[in-house]
Amino acid sequence: MAANNNNPTVTGRRLGTELRRLRKDSGLTGTQVAARLLISQAKVSHMETGRRAVSPRDVRDLCRLYGVADRHVVDKLTALARESSRQGWWQAYGDIPHSVYLDLEAAAASIRAYGPMVIPGLLQTPAYAASVIEESIPLPTVDQATAQLRVRLRRQYRIYDPAHRLHLRVVLDESALRRVVGSREIMREQLDHLHALSTEPHITVQVLPHSAGAHPGVSGQFSVLEFPDSREAVVYLKRFSSGLRLDKPSDVQQYSVTHAHLRARALTPEHSRHLIADAIKVSAS
Repeated sequence: MAANNNNPTVTGRRLGTELRRLRKDSGLTGTQVAARLLISQAKVSHMETGRRAVSPRDVRDLCRLYGVADRHVVDKLTALARESSRQGWWQAYGDIPHSVYLDLEAAAASIRAYGPMVIPGLLQTPAYAASVIEESIPLPTVDQATAQLRVRLRRQYRIYDPAHRLHLRVVLDESALRRVVGSREIMREQLDHLHALSTEPHITVQVLPHSAGAHPGVSGQFSVLEFPDSREAVVYLKRFSSGLRLDKPSDVQQYSVTHAHLRARALTPEHSRHLIADAIKVSAS
């Protein structure tokens, strides 16, 4: 699912929020703005929700209409307009599934995630990632599998970049540790990698053991993404070839509470490492 006007980017949403705030501060309605700029009311609405590209000229026209005299504010909004129209690096790899999520992940400062079946992509080794892609996509072409693998590994730069490091708090179902993906050798390498990453200060891994029984995460995997300089958060529910983005405060609250419940029922990070070490021994036997 490629990013388009129906899937606002993070930057586009930030810009739209600022434009809506400025319009309300000016006392104008969307209908009045549309009439004065000779544009449709739908365009005004779509610009404010990030569902339509906003050009630097649009920004200047709106700021002039709203009486924004601060040059710094105008320049900041103009820069956001240029940034929101820029393509994500992953688009160079063709039609990649979950491109909406990739935009969210690229802008996020922290992610709280639950993974019920496999190790999350950000924590995968190349061999494990290749096996997941090849075995979970019906009859992928070589080019499709290669492109998805390259994108997945490129995403991992964020957890190693000290200037823009992504903070992860992951809850894994024990099934993700026990399921042999690819081969026992690939699985052992993956578990070693996961164990090592779990010791990093910006990565927290907790395992929900089978003994926990039924729990709030049985409905499937999800991620709660938070962004710098923003109180807003977004929930992403990953499905087979697409996903669902939820940004209503009530949805974000519900999934945040769900993740907190999962963390409370999961093993502590230290005991989780012990369980991962046990799974490593099993995969080596």
